[in-house]
Amino acid sequence: MRTEDETLENNWQALLDVLAILVGKRPKDLNAVLFLVGVQELGKGIQTFDKEEKQNLMHIALCRILSKAGYYELTGIDQDGWPHWKPTQQLPHLNLDEQEYLLKKYILDYFADEQIIT
Repeated sequence: MRTEDETLENNWQALLDVLAILVGKRPKDLNAVLFLVGVQELGKGIQTFDKEEKQNLMHIALCRILSKAGYYELTGIDQDGWPHWKPTQQLPHLNLDEQEYLLKKYILDYFADEQIIT
């Protein structure tokens, strides 16, 4: 494993530890972290979401995280308080490992920007 990969993985594990303290349960995977980002971005706090809403929260999270790299732009908030995004450029074609690496990197940046981690 390259040093950069090791650093990312160490930082990812540290983030999961912080999230375990904040939410009372360690996220089990990338999707669980995306869900938490979506809940944070929705700004309505912890509540029960149906399956479609959970998928929408993960979409919000992906858009928000990838917006920093210029892939999405916030277009507004609907009457129910849900943010809406539009794609601004084509995402690169990546294999699954590359996708996971990129998402973890941007998620770590997101939590640093939100001052949840340093």
